[in-house]
Amino acid sequence: MGNSLISLLPIFHLLVLLGSSSVNAYWPPSPGYWPSSKVGSLSFYKGFNNLWGPQHQRMDQNDLTIWLDKTSGSGFKSVKPFRSGYFGASIKLQPGYTAGVITSLYLSNSEAHPGFHDEVDIEFLGTTFGKPYTLQTNVYIRGSGDGKIIGREMKFRLWFDPTSGFHHYAILWSPREIIFLVDDIPIRRYPKKSAATFPLRPMWLYGSIWDASSWATENGKYKADYKYQPFTAKYTNFKALGCTAYSPARCHPLSASPYRSGGLTRQQYQAMRWVQTHNMVYNYCKDYKRDHSLTPECWR
Repeated sequence: MGNSLISLLPIFHLLVLLGSSSVNAYWPPSPGYWPSSKVGSLSFYKGFNNLWGPQHQRMDQNDLTIWLDKTSGSGFKSVKPFRSGYFGASIKLQPGYTAGVITSLYLSNSEAHPGFHDEVDIEFLGTTFGKPYTLQTNVYIRGSGDGKIIGREMKFRLWFDPTSGFHHYAILWSPREIIFLVDDIPIRRYPKKSAATFPLRPMWLYGSIWDASSWATENGKYKADYKYQPFTAKYTNFKALGCTAYSPARCHPLSASPYRSGGLTRQQYQAMRWVQTHNMVYNYCKDYKRDHSLTPECWR
């Protein structure tokens, strides 16, 4: 019996390895570097002001809850404009029916340049019962709100339930690239390939919850249903560190990697490739219905 047991040990070890690899196959590999740890948290009252819907904002310690009902949504805005930096927050989304509802964290200069603004978005597209949220990333360059705006959307399904706890979402914007991160895992890198396809003007950091029923969920198929109101989103662990519009020219933003010059390490690229292989559900550059003469970065 002892010999039988010994002969079974290699098979047992193989099963353990197969079991662990199958679990890890559903979770991104470690990026090996955590830029959020290099940025201290910011008090909401020191870094931000209410932008709209003040009656739909509530603070508890440094946790902010904003909500949407049939009367209004809510939004906030950073006190300072930035020309580069690390911008993040830990966010917890509402479970259940949230179709038509957008919860966002984004950079924009739409108030400074109405109709001709830049924007870098992290948006959670609301969903119906039993379906996961979609995280949409987007970049606008000198766009407009008149229907001619050119979006650069990449959409992802997350590898965790964003309603069960807080997760950290961030944008790292430097003069050379924009990197989107989820729990310090890079999910998208948007390099500067030309001045015409990269946001260079100062932007503010915003957060909001609002009704986008016309397009948010399956291209507008499912609308916000206010029998499920209020729709809430919780934000904490605010981070905004970088070069403001008033910083000297020698100011340099935080890097997404140990490389002071920016860029990502090989391990970070591996983690990003994993996410894009397993969790990306839309890439504007691979949408044959798009006019890619308007998005030259797709073929350069």
